[in-house]
Amino acid sequence: MNKHDSRIPPARGKLGVLLPGMGAVTSTFIAGVELAKKGLGKPIGSLTQLQAIRLGKRYENRSPLIKDFVPLAGLDQLVFGGWDFYADDMFAAATKAGVLDAAQLAPVQKELSAIKPMPPVYDPAYIKNIRAVSPKKGKTKMDLAQQVMADIESFKKKNGCDRVIMLWCGSTEILPERTAVHEDLEAFEKGLRDNAPEIPPSMIYAYAALKMGLAYGNGAPNLSADVPALVELAEQTGSPICGKDFKTGQTLMKTTLAPMFKARMLALTGWYSTNILGNRDGEVLDDPGSFKTKEKSKMSVLDTILEPELYPDLYGKYHHKVRIDYYPPRGDAKEGWDNIDIRGWLDMPMQIKVNFLCRDSILAAPICLDLVLFLDLAKRAGLKGIQEWLSFYFKSPQCREDLKPEHDIFIQHLKLKNTLRILMGEEVLDHSGLDYYDPAKGAASPAAAPKPAAKKKTLAKTGR
Repeated sequence: MNKHDSRIPPARGKLGVLLPGMGAVTSTFIAGVELAKKGLGKPIGSLTQLQAIRLGKRYENRSPLIKDFVPLAGLDQLVFGGWDFYADDMFAAATKAGVLDAAQLAPVQKELSAIKPMPPVYDPAYIKNIRAVSPKKGKTKMDLAQQVMADIESFKKKNGCDRVIMLWCGSTEILPERTAVHEDLEAFEKGLRDNAPEIPPSMIYAYAALKMGLAYGNGAPNLSADVPALVELAEQTGSPICGKDFKTGQTLMKTTLAPMFKARMLALTGWYSTNILGNRDGEVLDDPGSFKTKEKSKMSVLDTILEPELYPDLYGKYHHKVRIDYYPPRGDAKEGWDNIDIRGWLDMPMQIKVNFLCRDSILAAPICLDLVLFLDLAKRAGLKGIQEWLSFYFKSPQCREDLKPEHDIFIQHLKLKNTLRILMGEEVLDHSGLDYYDPAKGAASPAAAPKPAAKKKTLAKTGR
């Protein structure tokens, strides 16, 4: 038994998963979970389902699966619901999205057809290119927040859920300017009552979730819960929060390649990125306001990773360009193309070209699953406020306002696993390896690593 099992309550009963935005990503996620429940699909890409975690020293050979190490909810405990601009049930939404074909969807048609979206919070000032079919109506934004809270309570009761989390999978909003209404909870709640124009729909959902003590994750570049007022509310109600913007295609490549450039001290002259996609996300991003929000999210990673203030000669003057073009024939099969100009020894120029033909929803679905399970774990473990250890999954990780976010995917990955080790009372890994060597001689010390047989005896004695 793990040392801290008694501190983290087990994941008993049903876990409600509420998803604002039930289009391509959400329908692909839910279909994948339902197929996996039947043994008809593999949750490839999911750390919670497939990845092992090393514990202790290398010679101990302890590497359980993450799902066997920490007390996560099982797939059969998940119950889905949410809100959307369209009234399509999840089978119709998945069929229209075209990410999965008819043969793949057929075995879970019954389960998907039963999941119908609730009427959404909608504000045309924040989403220009899509209209909601039957949005909620209320005199004030506080009325709308209370309607969302009523939806949450009704969903929980109807489905017999023990716990509920919320994960935003909706569209990219036009980014509001931070104003006084965002700075503290009192001002924010007054803004809800006064219909403050600076409060977009995603903040209304976030407020409703946090007010009820739910964990909340944000998969879009919207400000959402990333304002002082909602961080204050999360701390007050003991709610874990994380975001922003699922890290799927092109930014996944950037946060993988840029650390290599810095590790090898290769200079960067320019990075040109363009994307074409044709799903609902592409349609929304065809509006300049929504694109500006996404552009900010995608542009932010390089400076943080490369640290031009420390290495001005290598990274002080590179040119970074990002484009996103809506191209309906492509559907969910996004293409990300990168041209990277670098310099090596004696300033000699070199180029790297990346052409990533990916499926955005296929890459996002396992992120959704992991965040659902990790947010539920965080809530049961008593963690509250910003969960920076979940930065691994986001383009613009939310962190404390006085800190820079960590974008290096390898550091993010280590931080995630070390947090799991801490939660379960295991030592963190720093990979220094100094204890494998005799400091007096500077040579490998065989005595440092017990022989396999002796180790087995030790494990049997301690019960570890």
